[in-house]
Amino acid sequence: MQQRRRDKQVTTLEERLLKEAERVKARADALPAGVEKDRLLRQAHQAEATAHLKVWLTSPGLLPPE
Repeated sequence: MQQRRRDKQVTTLEERLLKEAERVKARADALPAGVEKDRLLRQAHQAEATAHLKVWLTSPGLLPPE
């Protein structure tokens, strides 16, 4: 049976997602307009949206009425 890796994360998931979005955007900026650039920009947008989920989920507008 294979052991599960138990590494502690130094940065938060949000920070890692935002860093990935920046990295992907930089790759997209180096490409000419086209399908691959669009795919990378979409991937960066998804990473940014996912990074902000915690803020959206904990916003007062989503709390049940008291």
